[in-house]
Amino acid sequence: MRRIKKMKVHREGTGLLLSMFTILFIVNMSLYYIVGNKFLFYGALTVSTILFLIVLNFFRSPYRRFPFDSEGLVIAPADGTIVAIEEVMENEYFHDKRLQVSIFMSVFNVHANWFPVNGTVKRVSHQNGRFQAAYLPKSSTENERSTIVIRTDYGVDVLTRQIAGAMARRIVTYATERELCHVDEQMGFIKFGSRVDTFLPVGTEILVDMDQKVTGNQTPIARLGKITYIPQNQ
Repeated sequence: MRRIKKMKVHREGTGLLLSMFTILFIVNMSLYYIVGNKFLFYGALTVSTILFLIVLNFFRSPYRRFPFDSEGLVIAPADGTIVAIEEVMENEYFHDKRLQVSIFMSVFNVHANWFPVNGTVKRVSHQNGRFQAAYLPKSSTENERSTIVIRTDYGVDVLTRQIAGAMARRIVTYATERELCHVDEQMGFIKFGSRVDTFLPVGTEILVDMDQKVTGNQTPIARLGKITYIPQNQ
């Protein structure tokens, strides 16, 4: 028997969807009873239904659990497409070279974000910025963003950054400092298309390719090696 996947509306969208449904209902009923033009009513009803379904699809929240042992792995924190795998200078927290893996989320992707590794949240910060297209490389340092740093049980620090885009005007971050985190837990949500960057130690084995489609909480994107070990007392 085929397993039925659980799907629900994400809590970040319930208020917006209720307000949207109410407004569209009032507009369409007004067209039907006040204007009395059936052609206009059916046209508006069709457009309203399509618009509501698009927004409803955006706020879908699938039930997911990583099916394998996640220790030592870095799991995709978001659904989308790999748009960058490169060595960069990370000047906000590490102040040294890191391996950056970036996932671009279109408006058609699930926009919940998961923790990429198991460990303890060391730092959570928010930086105001611009709202450029999220697929541009400079969006990682110039756009509005939230930064989450996680120390794994092996002493490796992994930084994940939620980045706003041209349409995404609100980043929600659930992570709090000093909390234990797991890859099956959501760390936040970005509304209406954006990007999530993950910064790893140089030398980390990358398990994905450019332009590859990945699924949050399901696709391993990297494997942390022994060369990245940092003593826990640091």
